[in-house]
Amino acid sequence: MDCIGREGDYPGGMARRLVTDRLILRTWSIEDAEAALGVYGNAEVARWLSPVMEPVPDLVAMRLLLRQWIAEDARAIPPLGRWCIQRREDDRVLGGASLLLLPPGNQDLEAGWHLHPDLWAGSYASEAMFALARWAFDHEVDELFAVVRPDNARAVETVRDNGMEWAGQTDKYFGQSVELYRLRPADLDRSAPRADLPPNSTTQ
Repeated sequence: MDCIGREGDYPGGMARRLVTDRLILRTWSIEDAEAALGVYGNAEVARWLSPVMEPVPDLVAMRLLLRQWIAEDARAIPPLGRWCIQRREDDRVLGGASLLLLPPGNQDLEAGWHLHPDLWAGSYASEAMFALARWAFDHEVDELFAVVRPDNARAVETVRDNGMEWAGQTDKYFGQSVELYRLRPADLDRSAPRADLPPNSTTQ
């Protein structure tokens, strides 16, 4: 199991930074814009995002988006927030993660993660998501959801690695058909058998 620590509070409502064996999840800064553009400006990342989002076109647009995220995070009430995912060994920014309320009802809490495609095979997403889940459950959250675009096999692997169960297919949240996965505190056990896959899934 990953070792997860928490280091001091940020001003306002910003989430605490989360530390795992290999990662630091911290608040974004404007200085992260170039690395963030490598993730959110990449079409291979954007194609899987829900809601649908076009690749960020340039550094100016990325800085504007980061300012928006930083401002939103300053007002957020934990466990809500957005994090920059940074690798501890070399301080490389790998991508981003978030805990946000799903529209339209703003009652269901979604865990999200986005990594540079070069890093998809490194199990960093699973490690980051485990940290988010622990953070959420430490704040008395009863259940956590992940919204996965159809055919996103890597995302399915990530959620199943952390004990998430398939909860069905829905177009409730973003006006597009997505697979919904759910995690409860008792499910956050990597030694437990994996839950069943959706019908007709091609993931093993």
